[in-house]
Formats: sequence, structure tokens, C-alpha cells
Amino acid sequence: MGFSEYFPISGKLSDAERKKLESSAVLKKISKGSVISGVSGECTGLILVKSGRLRAYINSDQGREVTLYHLLERDFCLFSASCIMKSVQFDVFISAVADSEIWVIPAEIYKEMMSRSAVLANYTAEIMGMRFTDVMWLVEQILWKSFDRRLASFLCDEAEAESTDRLKMTHEQIAANLGSAREVVTRMLKYFQEEGLVSVYRGMIEITDKKRLASLAES
Repeated sequence: MGFSEYFPISGKLSDAERKKLESSAVLKKISKGSVISGVSGECTGLILVKSGRLRAYINSDQGREVTLYHLLERDFCLFSASCIMKSVQFDVFISAVADSEIWVIPAEIYKEMMSRSAVLANYTAEIMGMRFTDVMWLVEQILWKSFDRRLASFLCDEAEAESTDRLKMTHEQIAANLGSAREVVTRMLKYFQEEGLVSVYRGMIEITDKKRLASLAES
């Protein structure tokens, strides 16, 4: 399937608008671990995910990563083209969690089309609202949810996303996703292991009691 089949509102655009978007979009293959967007002053373009999984995150002043949200098949990313959003005054990094295929739409072309198409402008505003909701949910988790529940929730979500209970992740990677320190993750995983919830190996976490882990996440 081509670009139009993946872009959520293709059916609402005019033939000319649909063709212009499709002709301007460049399909790229991205290797796991690659940073696609986020270098200061760089405007990558807007991203539509064909396959794989991406992660959007920011860096704190201390160099700690905080994951904002993940992007899956058919998800559309605006923050990779923050140059067209003057109100965005911070760098959002986009990296590939798995080998991925993405379409990249040049920012200036999208901006020009958005100024002429109410459908595209409304869709863009809707996506911005959804991402704002994601970020507010994250803030709520960090401020009000204890770390054991956050970690349990993260492990359950990753297991569901990857369709496996054996997660190939280091403590550093988990800490980056949760905006925490590696030492904190290590201590909590050790506690989870003592409680029989997980087994911890080098570079991998195996969930051994998903029911209890999910119960902790929801408590």
C-alpha cells in the first residue's frame, strides 16, 4: 500500500491535495537505534509511520531522557517539523525503537498546503491536541504515580507492544523511557525479582507473573 492508504485523512482531501502530499513524501528505511530528528536547528519534516516503532523524547538539562510518547504504524508526527510551529521552543528527539519504514513530508510543502486546506489544518490541530494530552498524562504519572507502579505499567505495555514476555532492554534503556536513573531501575527490578514478578538477565527482562504485575500497575 502507498502513502494515501496510510495517511488517516486521505479520503477527506481533494485529489490535487492528495497527489501533492503523496508526490512530496519520501519513503525511508530507518535502522533500530537511529535518531531521526532532534538536532537543534534541524527541520526533518513531518513523519508518517509505515511500519516499525518510533519514540519521541526530550532531554533534561542533566542529560536525562524523558519519553513523551511512541509512534506506531499510521501514526503521524508533527514535532519532527517543529520549524513550522513557532510556539515550540524546545527540541523533541525522534528515534527508532525497531527497524522502521517512514514517509517524510517536507515541512514547507505541508505548511503551504495547511494554509490552504481547512481539512489539513483541522487534522493538524487535532494531532497537536492528542500529543498535548499524551504529555499531560506523562506529567501526571511522574508527579503522582509511584515508581513501582510506573515501572510495572511500562513493562506490561512493552510486553503487549512486542507480543512477548521476554523484553530485550537494558536498565539504561528503561531509565531513559521513564525519565529516571539507572540505579533506581536496578533497585526496583531487583525488588520485582524477589517478589517473583520478573526474572532479570543481562540485557533482558522476563515477566514471570504478568497478572500480578498488571495488578500492581493498576493499583
